Amino acid sequence: MNIAFIGLGNMGGKMAQNLLKSGLTVYGFDLSEVAIQHFTEAGGIVCDSPQAAAQHADVVISMLPAAKHVKEVYLGENGVLSVLKAGSLCIDSSTIDPQTIKDIAEVGAEKGIKICDAPVSGGTIGAQAGTLTFMVGSDDAVFEQAKTVLQHMGKNIVHCGDVGAGQIAKICNNLILGISMAAVAEGMALGAKLGIDPQALAGVVNSSSGRCWSSEVCNPWPDISANAPAGRGYTDGFATQLMLKDLGLAIEAAGQVKQPILLGGLVQQMYQQLCLQGNAHLDFSSIIQQYLPPQA
Repeated sequence: MNIAFIGLGNMGGKMAQNLLKSGLTVYGFDLSEVAIQHFTEAGGIVCDSPQAAAQHADVVISMLPAAKHVKEVYLGENGVLSVLKAGSLCIDSSTIDPQTIKDIAEVGAEKGIKICDAPVSGGTIGAQAGTLTFMVGSDDAVFEQAKTVLQHMGKNIVHCGDVGAGQIAKICNNLILGISMAAVAEGMALGAKLGIDPQALAGVVNSSSGRCWSSEVCNPWPDISANAPAGRGYTDGFATQLMLKDLGLAIEAAGQVKQPILLGGLVQQMYQQLCLQGNAHLDFSSIIQQYLPPQA
């Protein structure tokens, strides 16, 4: 099986490496020279455009920052749908609005190309370990085909419903994640200010009712969670600007169906402020900096 992987950043690069470790042939494209170098070192075959990668592929996987990039890769003048054979499979693991992937799937169906959305949860740690959760939107037959590919990169592959349902699950999940990270940051900062050792506090939280992914796997306080971005200056993680984007997607979707989003709106403002302070590329767990005194 030949795979084209479009988007080899913090998440996509690690996902592609797991496909390579499984013995699959992977053709890759990214605009970042650093990402391309890592991909090459892992045994990937570099192409000079998404279309060039797709020409060799039975399956296309994309992991891109926003809907505009996904549209360009699939539907643009040099989009991959123009070179893929009928019967090919496209899996978009970006986090975008549900309607965009539905529109792309309609165009794909006219060409006999199967398309599904499969956004992920688990962060860079899960991407590296191959333990991601994939939230798949597709019909039953496409889900079973996609699952044979996704199992090389993830531990939990969940069929959420028709095309677009994976995106709905993802934006709701990340709404909860953004809020929970802010809550953990607030609690950890308060505890430290009151004088408890952060390690002791984290131990209590993670064996009590406050336990969550943000407290246990990606604790925002340095040196609490092994391999968490907090231990490396909040680098090489899920960027704050991406969390801000996902919260915006959730709030936009909520507006379309007139569903109140109260905490999400507040936390969105916090992440926006963090970005405006020049920290857009830091991991979203750096939200704890909003609760700590400025560094001298």
